[in-house]
Amino acid sequence: MTKPKVLISDKMDPNAAKIFEARGCDVDVITGENPEQLIARIGEYDGLAIRSSTKVTKEILDAATNLKVIGRAGIGVDNVDIPYASSKGVVVMNTPFGNSITTAEHAIAMMMALARQIPEANTSTQAGKWEKNRFMGVEVTGKTLGLIGAGNIGSIVASRALGLKMKVVAFDPFLTEERALEIGVEKVELDQLLTRADFITLHTPLTDQTRNILSKENLAKTKKGVRIVNCARGGLIDEAALKEALDSGQVAGAALDVFETEPAKESPLFGTPNFICTPHLGASTTEAQVNVALQVAEQLSDYLIDGGVTNALNMPSLSAEEAPKLRPYMGLAEKLGSLVGQLAHGNLTEISIEREGAAAELNGKPLTAAVLAGFMSNYSDSVNMVNAPFLAKERGLDVRTVRHEREGVYHTLLRVTVATSQGPRSVAGTLFGKDQPRLVEIFGIGIEADLEGNMLYIVNQDAPGFIGSVGSLLGENGINIGTFHLGRRETGGEAVLLLSVDQEIPESVLQAACALPGVKTVKALKF
Repeated sequence: MTKPKVLISDKMDPNAAKIFEARGCDVDVITGENPEQLIARIGEYDGLAIRSSTKVTKEILDAATNLKVIGRAGIGVDNVDIPYASSKGVVVMNTPFGNSITTAEHAIAMMMALARQIPEANTSTQAGKWEKNRFMGVEVTGKTLGLIGAGNIGSIVASRALGLKMKVVAFDPFLTEERALEIGVEKVELDQLLTRADFITLHTPLTDQTRNILSKENLAKTKKGVRIVNCARGGLIDEAALKEALDSGQVAGAALDVFETEPAKESPLFGTPNFICTPHLGASTTEAQVNVALQVAEQLSDYLIDGGVTNALNMPSLSAEEAPKLRPYMGLAEKLGSLVGQLAHGNLTEISIEREGAAAELNGKPLTAAVLAGFMSNYSDSVNMVNAPFLAKERGLDVRTVRHEREGVYHTLLRVTVATSQGPRSVAGTLFGKDQPRLVEIFGIGIEADLEGNMLYIVNQDAPGFIGSVGSLLGENGINIGTFHLGRRETGGEAVLLLSVDQEIPESVLQAACALPGVKTVKALKF
């Protein structure tokens, strides 16, 4: 078996390369290349490990003909074109927890530096001045800290602030009342936070909804004399408006580790009294850099070797422990999706994936992605579990999932149903011997069959001699039958014939099969 090949294109802890090698990957560490050099090189690699320097653009992704996964050692993936990577079927992962403590500690450090004017006092003192009366700070004890964003980093900042005896209020649309209680904060709306907070720290990604969340209008709503810290993402604060608010005294101090344009070689904020800044140092500790490098190596190795998916931004997570158990189910799901996609006709607007018995206890998201990969392969080339959900969304397909706790005839069952102009059409399958995918029902007719290779599907009126006529037709045309599967609703009623054959069936043979007495539908299938 050929080893997966990984490129580390940015500087990171050397132990990352050792992890790749120990896990069975070939790894090259080639850093500092320009885009043209990377484009020329990337085609031979299955995995790409980066930090912030490498920009993974459309051009690079087009050249990355073997690429399966990109891993960012760190949380921010602004340097990766995720939508285009998804369309190319490339998994994009980050390591959101490796530098969480480091970033949270930096936010607390910046807050304390603001509260006691430490940078300016340091500069003054080293200049030979002793301006003790000039630097009158404030305590943080008893003050209210407003968190904009209460996810992983925000919750760590909250715990540190509570340890400093601060009160903490938080605005986060995804924060539940239960989680707020658990981390010891009060959940509030943004306007409430702005009017109540003595200090504000930001811990949210940059999205269309969060861009300039501290706009000129919102800065005007803040409590006069507020101090603001941003160690999250540039662009969350209107920097020109922040400059005005500092000059007017509406904002007593601001500390930024991030800027809208980086590297920030110039800014209207530079030189402003009570403004301090650092060059995006949030993740810059020895511990954090080691952590994210090791984590990205482990995550990429898990995916390339075992199929495990951790911290992916464009597909469902699947642990390395789950992957072996789910793999046969995913094979079944993909085949059922492919089958219903090949057989159902017309304008398909809805697909439903049902799990029953043992399948109901599994992680359903990878199974849904596998069904869609099989289904969408009938409409587009180069489809996999990463881009299939995006392609389905582009087609306007409504995807529904249903989990049944009951156990029916089969210990475990997957059912895929599509809505067609002729009504719903469903297929169902199970696993035999824990890992053998098997079709057990097609459009309401019970039939047991393996879905492999080239197959012939026929719906006919049940009648004596029909099987013999099909066998004769295939034999006369030199087509060998591998397996033979039958199902019917009732004696003399509608019947289904599913054959595996050793080669593709010519169109002329399909036409001849259509002309056989009692035949309603003939379809060549391929898996």
